Amino acid sequence: MKKHLNTLFITTQGAYLSKEGETIVVSVKQETKLQVPVHTIGGIVCFGNVMLSPFLMGFCASNGVGISFLTEYGRFLARVQGPVSGNVLLRRQQYRLADDLAFSASLASSILTGKIGNCRTVIQRALRDHTDKMNTTDVEAASRTLQNSLQSLNMEKDLDTLRGIEGDAAHTYFSVFDHLILTQKENFTFQERNRRPPLDNVNCLLSFIYTLLMHDVRSALETVGLDPAVGFLHRDRPGRPGLALDIMEEFRPYLADRLVLSLINRKQVQDKGFEKMESGAVMMTDETRKTVLVAYQERKQEEIHHPFLDEKVSIGILFFCQALLLARHIRGDLDGYPPFIWK
Repeated sequence: MKKHLNTLFITTQGAYLSKEGETIVVSVKQETKLQVPVHTIGGIVCFGNVMLSPFLMGFCASNGVGISFLTEYGRFLARVQGPVSGNVLLRRQQYRLADDLAFSASLASSILTGKIGNCRTVIQRALRDHTDKMNTTDVEAASRTLQNSLQSLNMEKDLDTLRGIEGDAAHTYFSVFDHLILTQKENFTFQERNRRPPLDNVNCLLSFIYTLLMHDVRSALETVGLDPAVGFLHRDRPGRPGLALDIMEEFRPYLADRLVLSLINRKQVQDKGFEKMESGAVMMTDETRKTVLVAYQERKQEEIHHPFLDEKVSIGILFFCQALLLARHIRGDLDGYPPFIWK
């Protein structure tokens, strides 16, 4: 269990939350693990098998503390909120600001700074750790190009131009992605990004983990009261979770791409775990899909130092931290949105 940004995250399975005076008590197997005053809490997020007493739920509702229930793996299930809720005001402000192209461009620039910066860090880490196993000339050139892209972001205020910079940066990044694959090269090669359907093993892995990531980010946005369909970088399109796609950009290189590289380079997945369909699409076998799911959930349990909060958080909680920071920026409590930048 962790407390970040006035939100209490309960991840311990079997935990029971109850009311004692003006405090919230967290118990596991009838042993008190945490006790916090309600006035210090703005929300409670429960993952999996977490129970609350009816008295605590009413107490939280009357004190403006929202309670969100998610599966153990982070899929949003439901939210309990008292009669007076700031969510409608938050969403109305989100809709207004999404129509403000200047605000949208500013927020998009912050998000892309996180994405491109994290792409460059993935490359830089590979250069540091595996210089003797790759074509360093191409990879170093890509790193320099991404650095130039980051500088260009600061000078542009137009959404279309920002999207162009992002597109060029993505092309640069994926042009050297194959160099980061160090083992099983005969079966795991990457030439270009393709999807719907993925046409090779690497793209199959990327698409699957991107889907997991998108659902996690969407759950986080719903949990804090934002509308995941209304984005700033990704504009409105029926059926598309634009804001979830916005925020997941920061996590694609750090979580998804790095996990794909680890699975391949550590030989946790192998060619026999993929099947080629008549249509040309590549699909994972059930066993490989289970391996990937387990690896994804294990990665989310790892801890990292959050550069803005200046404290340790588990990777799975990062989505909620960023969603809370975005909500604060939209409300006007933060002057800017601090993207997650891996260092």
